[in-house]
Amino acid sequence: MKLSRSTAILVLASFGFSACAEQPAAGGPEMTVYRSPTCGCCGKWLEHARQSGFKINDVISDDMDAIKARYGVPEKLASCHTAIVDGYVVEGHVPAGDIQKMLQAKPQIAGLAAPGMPMGSPGMEMGGRQDAYQVVSFDKSGKAEVFAEHGDKR
Repeated sequence: MKLSRSTAILVLASFGFSACAEQPAAGGPEMTVYRSPTCGCCGKWLEHARQSGFKINDVISDDMDAIKARYGVPEKLASCHTAIVDGYVVEGHVPAGDIQKMLQAKPQIAGLAAPGMPMGSPGMEMGGRQDAYQVVSFDKSGKAEVFAEHGDKR
């Protein structure tokens, strides 16, 4: 018996499967990532986070400014996507290792940010180019401090 695509989706849905929503992968901490539907580098960063053990809830949004405002991302630290993990904000192309370090240390901060879109950061790999960049921690008042440094420091 051959099922139509719509019938197959209904059958799968009745067993708890979804053909439309991306389900978090099994593994480490859950992370909700808000991103624009038109940003390709965000998808690459999601894959980096997923491969590093994070369970991803991928939320597409046409109003990233509202999401950044809701989670208190300082304008000067903004990037292309915003993630929430264990109550912390992660803004932009922050390496998964830095996020894991933050989650282990549980500092009294609002989150981490990799301001802009630094070349060579996870999801922004463009050939062999790796710009020097900083990941900064920030608090609810917007005060930022260097959390980690990455890339070529020449």
